[in-house]
Amino acid sequence: MDKFFEFTGNHVLLVSALMISFFLLVFSELRRKASGLVNVEASDAVKLINNDAIVLDIRSADAFARGHIVNAKNIPNDELDAKLDQLDRYKSTPIVAVCDAGVTTTAVVNKLRGAGFESVFGLKGGMSGWGQAGLPVVTGKKTRGKSGKQKKRS
Repeated sequence: MDKFFEFTGNHVLLVSALMISFFLLVFSELRRKASGLVNVEASDAVKLINNDAIVLDIRSADAFARGHIVNAKNIPNDELDAKLDQLDRYKSTPIVAVCDAGVTTTAVVNKLRGAGFESVFGLKGGMSGWGQAGLPVVTGKKTRGKSGKQKKRS
């Protein structure tokens, strides 16, 4: 015990930095627990999806067409407020919100929870994290091909 006090006396700055780091870690974890789980890892998202969760892709339509999670619903973030009524039937269903890198989903999760949705989560790392986990992505053809066919018919 004497060696501990001797070390502390000789390395005040080091021990202070350790204590501050410890308290910041504890504080951030307690704050995260108090606000509720917001972001989930890709493996936890798969478990939610397998238990009938809805995947809400908040990226642009172009990004969605380049690749998305199977059966994902695309409502771009800037259109979410106007189209929130389309999601009303899913208020009691778990929802996993997805963006490009997992940055903007926290705001969407908080917005949906504030609107009365029971369990909403953000995908940690977004589609980048999903791809890095080696999980499947559906790539859709652009709608330009369909509009080209319509022009030929006219």
